Amino acid sequence: MVYQLEVQGMLYIGITVKSRSTPLRSVWDRWQKHQSRARQENKSWPLYQAIRKYGAESFSYSVVEVVRGKAVAHHREREIIREVKPLLNLA
Repeated sequence: MVYQLEVQGMLYIGITVKSRSTPLRSVWDRWQKHQSRARQENKSWPLYQAIRKYGAESFSYSVVEVVRGKAVAHHREREIIREVKPLLNLA
């Protein structure tokens, strides 16, 4: 599935697998991993910098699209990134 994170009008688009009972719960699990990595790793990636700057509580998350298959998910993620041009994704 394709998901979106948002803070201060800036977006991040990503993909994850449905690991829980609902797609939104699966996105929440992925969001927790992003937060953990932002705290533990010294990456200068835009998303992790935003998590450290604004705090995880300032973010919202949502499901953009539910798709079947890893290849399809990657394809849709790239298409949506091209369309939306999210500031928090790596170029």
